[in-house]
Amino acid sequence: MTWMIIRLVLSLAFIAAVLLFAARVAKKRGLGQGNGLIEVVARQRMGRASTLNVVRIADVVLVVGATEEQITLLAEVDGEAVDAALRERRVPVHVGAAPDAATDQIPALGARSTSPALAGSVFDRNGWGAFVTQLRERTVRRS
Repeated sequence: MTWMIIRLVLSLAFIAAVLLFAARVAKKRGLGQGNGLIEVVARQRMGRASTLNVVRIADVVLVVGATEEQITLLAEVDGEAVDAALRERRVPVHVGAAPDAATDQIPALGARSTSPALAGSVFDRNGWGAFVTQLRERTVRRS
């Protein structure tokens, strides 16, 4: 019985050493981690097999269309405009909001926003809404 425990501990130590060695080699080669130079800012599905991506590479922001067969550069966008749009999108809109003074329109009312504490969790309404939308896109029969 004691010999089995010793073999188990030695086996686990060997596996741990192999994993640590592999992690060190991967880190030296830059595998498995981004270098912070390329960032996907936004992604929108346009159909079953096509997406529209906003990608930031250093200080340049590109709009790229992607299908299963190819990737196409559609436009180069001002980075400050993208940042402003992202900040505006993150501002929660409450029911009964007053019209915007500049456009004289009532902001669009979507799903209720969730608190930052719930963002990304199972209780996040926006996450479930995106999940249901993706399921609908995948299950719609096209003629």
